[in-house]
Amino acid sequence: MPWMPEVFTAPIAEARREQDAPRANDAVPYYEGIMAEEPDALVRSFARQQPVLDDPRSGHVEGTGAFASFVADQLAWLRGRDAVVENVALTRTLTRTVEEVVLRMLSDKGERVELPVAVVSDRNPNRTLKAVRVYHSMWPLTGGHRVRPALLPKDPSVVVPDVVGDYQRALAAGDLEGVLATYEEGAYVREPSGGEYVYRGKEQLREIYSAQFANGGGIPLEHCTVTDDGVRCAIEFNSVLWGVTEIPAQAGVAVYERGKSGRLAGGRIYDDVAPPAVSDTSMD
Repeated sequence: MPWMPEVFTAPIAEARREQDAPRANDAVPYYEGIMAEEPDALVRSFARQQPVLDDPRSGHVEGTGAFASFVADQLAWLRGRDAVVENVALTRTLTRTVEEVVLRMLSDKGERVELPVAVVSDRNPNRTLKAVRVYHSMWPLTGGHRVRPALLPKDPSVVVPDVVGDYQRALAAGDLEGVLATYEEGAYVREPSGGEYVYRGKEQLREIYSAQFANGGGIPLEHCTVTDDGVRCAIEFNSVLWGVTEIPAQAGVAVYERGKSGRLAGGRIYDDVAPPAVSDTSMD
């Protein structure tokens, strides 16, 4: 939820206060802010009014002029695709938010599809934005993947906690039983393409991870940031190796939700990585 409501015109700011009184004046969701058609307000949400944003379709956007063009293009794209926004989850700390939504919209073929999107926002103590990074696959829209270079460097100081760390170690090692042990019964994993690409229960999870590990090893990720609110843990990463095959460094974010048992109840992946001639799935 990146945008600051106090920089918008009175109606949207008041609406946010009425909708969420306990968190009044906190933030306006990403797509709601764009569709408000107040680009100057979006600019004022950034520190020193210097927007910095990365988007899968538009690439790196920096500066007020480029940002204004991006917002106009994004608004036209959303309207042209008849997009409807469905909120999924919000992971929030003092310095970063990870907003998850599903866009229900038209694909390039004119078919109604769902596009899972994660919006990561780095924030200053005064709530102004440092940078926004948007993650989603192009597969639901175009039927193909698009290699997206790394957005952030690997951070060796990042520590992934508890069961999420156990999962990451098992994923990197290609340890099928170790991966399954981190999930609750009835847990699910959703691939970046959404729609039918959701795997629920240990049997389906065993099948999909067996396919993921079929290239002679695991899927180690370079960890860039961790955002953890105690319920959900979001990891921005670079995918660089799939089994025995090196792949171009590609950016993504994964959100892992803990269940009451302390194990994982769900995992939602946002990237556009294609496995190296193993299967047609795209999950990390």
